[in-house]
Formats: sequence, C-alpha cells, structure tokens
Amino acid sequence: MKDLLIMRAFHITGPQQGAVVELPNPVPGSGDVLVSVERVGICGTDVEFFNGDMAYLHSGHAKYPMQIGHEWCGTIVEVGVGVDQSWVGKRVTGDTMLGCQECERCATGYQYLCENRNEIGIRNGYAGALAELLVVPEFALHQIPDHMDATLGALVEPGGNALRSVQSAQLKKGERLLIFGPGTIGLLCALFAVEAGYEVHLAGRPGRSLEYAKEFASRNKIAGVWALDEIPALAFHGIIDATFSTEIPGRALELLEPGRRVVYIGISGEPSTIDTRTLVLKDITAVGILSASPGLAGTIEKYGNNLVNPSEIVAAVIGLDEVAAALAGSRPTGAGAGPKIHINPQK
Repeated sequence: MKDLLIMRAFHITGPQQGAVVELPNPVPGSGDVLVSVERVGICGTDVEFFNGDMAYLHSGHAKYPMQIGHEWCGTIVEVGVGVDQSWVGKRVTGDTMLGCQECERCATGYQYLCENRNEIGIRNGYAGALAELLVVPEFALHQIPDHMDATLGALVEPGGNALRSVQSAQLKKGERLLIFGPGTIGLLCALFAVEAGYEVHLAGRPGRSLEYAKEFASRNKIAGVWALDEIPALAFHGIIDATFSTEIPGRALELLEPGRRVVYIGISGEPSTIDTRTLVLKDITAVGILSASPGLAGTIEKYGNNLVNPSEIVAAVIGLDEVAAALAGSRPTGAGAGPKIHINPQK
C-alpha cells in the first residue's frame, strides 16, 4: 500500500533522461496553497529541457534534476498560513510567472517580467506540476468553473499566450490574419482569431502538423492553410509568428501590410534577423509575447462560456510513467492527430 505522505513526480535528470520518483508530499508555506494536480500539458519548452537545449540551462536559471509542468489545473486541498480556507475544494489553474511582489515591475502590473521571478516548472528550481501535488502562491491562482473539464483547464496557459498574441495584432472584424506555425499555439491563435471575427490563414512546413491543420481548419471556419511556398498574394493586416524558424520573422515583415502589427511568440533556437529598413519604411509595429499572464482571465472566460473550445487538439492523456517517451517524441498508442499531449499525474 502506498504511503499517503509520499507522492509521485516526474523528474528530468539530464539530457534525454527522466524518471518517476517518489518524494515527500510538499507543504504549503505562508501565502501558498497545495493543489492536487488533475491534468498537465507538455509543450515545446518542456521538450527543450528534456533535450538539453533550453536557454535557461545555459544561463544558470535552470539545472537538473528538475520537475517540469507549467500548463496545469487541479483542486486545492490545503492552504498555508494567511490564506483563506474558502480556497479549499476550488478548482484552479495558475500563472507560471511568480514575481517577487516587491519590485517596481511587480507593483505596476508587470510581475510576469520581474527580474527575480520564479517560473513554475521552468526557472530557479520551482517545482512544476508533473506530480500528484503542487505548491502555488495564492497570488498566482485563477479559479476555473466547475463545469470546465480538465482538458480545457490545462489548456488555459497556452491559451493565454495565444489570446495575447491575437489581441496584440489589433485587427478589426473582417480583416485578414496570417499565422505562421500550425502547432498548438498557432491553432489556439486561429481559434481566438476566428471567434474575434477575423479571416484566418495558417502557414507551415509540409508534414503531419500541416495536414492536421487542414482538417482542423475545415471544422473551425479557418479560411486557408498553406505550405510556406504556397501562401497566396493577399493583403495580410496582421501576422503572428508562432514558429521556431530563423527565417520567418523577416518574411513576416515582407508579407505584412504597411502600418500594421507583427506579433512574435515563437522563439528560434538561434538568433533570427529582420531588416529594420523594412520595419521602418513600412511603418510596422513589432510585438513580442513572453507570457500568458495577462491573458489567463480572458482565456478562462472564453473557454467557460464555450466561445472557444480547443479540446480536439489534445491527442492523448497519459500517466507519469509515459512522460519520458512522450518528451522524446514517441506518440502514445492510440493517440489522435492533434499536437498536444496531456498527463494525468494521478493515473
């Protein structure tokens, strides 16, 4: 029989190495809550950590062993000193970015850009959600409706990034948006953009992701899905780059209508270049998106009111014992065609 004071968690122990471990149950400190984790998503950042490529490993902001998992939802089972007991039993998700709460950035609404921030499952050794239990500061919590299922709950964090990206393009209804990258963020951007009334086009490299995007488009009122060399000569009033490409940032400037906005949410593995002459002579505004933080509440509202429902992008739900294989690129047996893999840590 399992010790009730011991939990299971998944740890990355080195490049291409990971294992399920048993740890003492975490205890919430002052101002914290303890969450029983219901569902966790893994994303490109998690894969970079598993492969050893993530920049934080080289900057010193992260090191092995580490417990990843920043896309999550669960139920609060215990609260620390100073936290209202009414939180117990509530279903929540949370902000990944945990600012110091003392600096000017934190005081002026930019806590997600705090120089001394922790990041759940990412930065400074703060334990992530790939475990049965997770400690989170009360200030980072976002309550989710009881009727919102675990799939949507764990899609709030990537949804917050996508919603911010779409809003940052600042389009009007009927205007045309081009999204580079048919992965999870690109597809989420497309759904939010369709809901906002934009004409949406997706573009990417030929392959499984693009083929899935074509099927996805037919079900979700997306106007077009194109290979990179087949993008039609249309006036694009906004562009979102959700790729890891070094070439797309420059191409986006070339395709964008003058006076409009290009949004960069993808991060290339190597430095990418843009021609600032194009940026200036076309009077383009370039926007970078780092965090979902300002988009979390809006995402919960849209999911909760069924204005946007991206559940179909989740291809499979696996247990902790299958995480290493999934991070290494193996598709779970019976997985659907979507790009996202979820984990049930209680499984």
